[in-house]
Amino acid sequence: YGSSSFMPRRSKSEELLEFEIGFYEKLLSAYPDFIDVLVPLGDAYTRRGLYDKGLQIDLRLTQLRGSDPLSWYNLACSHALLNRVDESLDALRHAVSAGYRDVEYLQKDPDLLNLRRSPKYRQFLDSLAAALPKSNV
Repeated sequence: YGSSSFMPRRSKSEELLEFEIGFYEKLLSAYPDFIDVLVPLGDAYTRRGLYDKGLQIDLRLTQLRGSDPLSWYNLACSHALLNRVDESLDALRHAVSAGYRDVEYLQKDPDLLNLRRSPKYRQFLDSLAAALPKSNV
């Protein structure tokens, strides 16, 4: 038996994800504000479990696209994944004020699980229900 037989093998999906991250990181080094690279890189970091790196990307995206509700929503997800409930709620409030309206999805999004466990989340939902038309909540 060679020592390589005891090395854990990475799955094809793990290899593809590593390739994807490396590809986007190289593009980003050449074009630091390229939104069409930042968005999928942030997603890839999150899928890989690199939540701190995903957070940095999402913070950058909210700087570049301050009025984009999805950028703020993704920032809320990154904070929630790192169990930063207050920061997650702040970002979610920004997302809603910028136009995010998919209340049904945010109630089942696995990235927001830590946030939904917080009593502050229920308060947020109640305030959201009062602010939005009845058909959205």
